[in-house]
Amino acid sequence: MTTSEDKKPISRSRVILSQVIACLALDFLLIGLGLSISFVTMVLPEVMEAKEGLSITKKQASWFGSIAFLCQPLGSIFSGPLLDHFGRKKALFLVNIPHVIAWLLMYYASNVPTLFIGNALLGIGTGIMEAPSVTYVGEISDPSIRGILTTLTNGFTSTGMFAAYFLGAVLPWRQAALVALTVPLATMVLVLFVPETPIWLLSKGRQKEALDSLCRLRGWSKPIDVEEEFNVLLEYNEEMRQCVLCGQEKQQIEPCEHEKKSLYRRILMKIKYVFFVKETMRPFMLVMAYFFFHTMSGTMPIRPNMVNVCKALGMKYDPKNIVVISGALFILMSILSAFIVKTVGKRKLILGSLLASAGCNLALSIYAHINIPLTVFSYEVHTFTDRKDVLPVVLFLMLICFNGLGIPWILLSEVFPFKSRGIATAMAAASGYVVFFLSSKTNYNIEFAFHLSGTFGLYGTIGFIGTVYLYFFLPETEKKSLAEIESFYKSDRRIFADDFLINSFRKKRSTNSEANNPMLGK
Repeated sequence: MTTSEDKKPISRSRVILSQVIACLALDFLLIGLGLSISFVTMVLPEVMEAKEGLSITKKQASWFGSIAFLCQPLGSIFSGPLLDHFGRKKALFLVNIPHVIAWLLMYYASNVPTLFIGNALLGIGTGIMEAPSVTYVGEISDPSIRGILTTLTNGFTSTGMFAAYFLGAVLPWRQAALVALTVPLATMVLVLFVPETPIWLLSKGRQKEALDSLCRLRGWSKPIDVEEEFNVLLEYNEEMRQCVLCGQEKQQIEPCEHEKKSLYRRILMKIKYVFFVKETMRPFMLVMAYFFFHTMSGTMPIRPNMVNVCKALGMKYDPKNIVVISGALFILMSILSAFIVKTVGKRKLILGSLLASAGCNLALSIYAHINIPLTVFSYEVHTFTDRKDVLPVVLFLMLICFNGLGIPWILLSEVFPFKSRGIATAMAAASGYVVFFLSSKTNYNIEFAFHLSGTFGLYGTIGFIGTVYLYFFLPETEKKSLAEIESFYKSDRRIFADDFLINSFRKKRSTNSEANNPMLGK
């Protein structure tokens, strides 16, 4: 029998330490993810129309810079089944295999197809990594520190980006690829020492292992210390085991009639009754809009060609050093956003970041219009001028800072209802990668047609439009439960945001409606 005397309180620092250690493999995984999405930035200027060694053309360069984003949705499709079948721990191990092969191909690449295949594998591996990384930290962490652990994942991804820029600045790109190979290998070793998530073990009927895992994740405690939390997990697991369709219809059928249908039929029914409902589609459209505005008003479109863009803008300092500094700024901004989000809230952070990014793009557009000749094209090195100035460096680094405060992946992790969270998150992530691909692939065409000034002007305009759109439709989700967030989208409201100006608009509109139709006021 359990008594209060049997329980010995576990120190808070010990509980936090156990979860931080469990996240070490995940942290290395995210560093590898950051390396993979940024390494092309350092390779591209070295191989584009190179006079000796491996060389690619300008048009091949636009494909090389974006092909990883095109392949990432393919990885996202496989991440869900991989998670469910093998579990979170084994998935964290297996997702590193594409990156191991990719870095080896990069190192030994002797022709353009091999280079493209290596970059495509980096994209596939990145897509597979997203679901395990978000899922693992969410399922092993204590609710009181889940927010900061989830937000800090951006910091480790930014660390990987910084590492890619730094390696590219101090080493030839082949040697840098060989160094990058150590990250997935180290991750695979660390995964061997982390626990599986308790909820996945329960879903497979392994109750004793689930209890042992929870004890380890709560400060290496004893079963009696986690009894209450474990009982909650047991209840949660029972709810998950119910048929989604039966749960929706409030029926208790045993055995469930839907389980008798074919797998193809069950998938179609789940999409119809779970995904295509307003509480899922509304946040899905909001997330996709935010991904688009955040991407097209930030540095994603120019990231593969960032070194040459810095040269084309006539920045005073070594462009590779500027890119390294930008990687360090991404880390600082990710950490800063993790600490200030509790104070200012997600809504203000997102709107402020997007508006400031748009302003920086507009300032760069004006600078390029005044100072950069129309003949300059960042994909043609011979068109660059000898002009050197500090102002574009300042404006560019300001753009990096404000864009780094954006939190699209954090928003993605909390806006979907429980029943559709898996399929909606996977589809949103895959669609987000399509946006990344289109932004990178079209950068060549946009700059060719509108010059650097028109390119940054277009990105700034998109940012301003996005700020206005999200002002009306983005609700504040900080300090809100998942049930409260879901209620936003189940309601009949069309504008979900909540502040003084919008509420005044709602009140005025309601008053006018009642005046025009007196029956509404009764």
